[in-house]
Amino acid sequence: MKEQREVISELGDAGVLAGVRWAYVSATTRSLEQYSEADGHDAAWLGNTRYTLFRDRLDRVFACERYAVHSGNDDADLDVLYDQLSGRDIASMPRLDSGLVRRADLNGSPGWAHGERRFLLASCDYGKLDTLPWPRKSPTKQRVAGQRNPEPPQPSLFDDEELGGLEALLTAQHDLDLTTYVVGHTLDPLSQQMELVLGRPRLNTGGGQAWYWYQDLLVAPPATGGRRIDGTPLPTGPTTTPDAPVRLRPAEERRNNRRRGQR
Repeated sequence: MKEQREVISELGDAGVLAGVRWAYVSATTRSLEQYSEADGHDAAWLGNTRYTLFRDRLDRVFACERYAVHSGNDDADLDVLYDQLSGRDIASMPRLDSGLVRRADLNGSPGWAHGERRFLLASCDYGKLDTLPWPRKSPTKQRVAGQRNPEPPQPSLFDDEELGGLEALLTAQHDLDLTTYVVGHTLDPLSQQMELVLGRPRLNTGGGQAWYWYQDLLVAPPATGGRRIDGTPLPTGPTTTPDAPVRLRPAEERRNNRRRGQR
């Protein structure tokens, strides 16, 4: 679709998609490191923790909310920005200008906007993105999924004027202040495989296709470098990142590798 090419090109060139990808990989990795069935954790705990950390990492990489950059207080800004991040996360965080993305919540649902394009977050079971049931989501997500089709099919029974009026009548209630997309994310806790996409949802009442289009965000090369403010040096940490990870190693293996690296 033309819209898909335009959106992915715009957000990709600006670095927004790299920021989203970094935030999700960081949040998922940290969640799996903390996850422990022996400590009473379950799928609900893992999902809530992953979501909370994903939201936090998006605010960090885009310098939003408590991570906003305050002129003249760079050291304090960096202390807050890097707090609780691993050396790997710090080294791989994309370098993005503050103000590139702003918080743009919708009816209490966390959202982020670049220009006139906003995205919200939505999760579902691993492997179920194509049939994600928007009518079962919150009213806000239903409104987003109910936005008008950006590229409607050619009319057959109505002329252009009649079709335009009918479409406007049916979709007026779904018009939003910003064109809004959704970042869909999943995780299989057993295999530790994950999915991450950005797309335009489709209100699939009665089932069927859940998106007009979406783009896989895990196929792109990972961001490199580190996010620095006014030339402030990065803390010491690994400088390499894996190629487009779609499977995460078990938490115990990662901890053992870190211990060996510290010897």
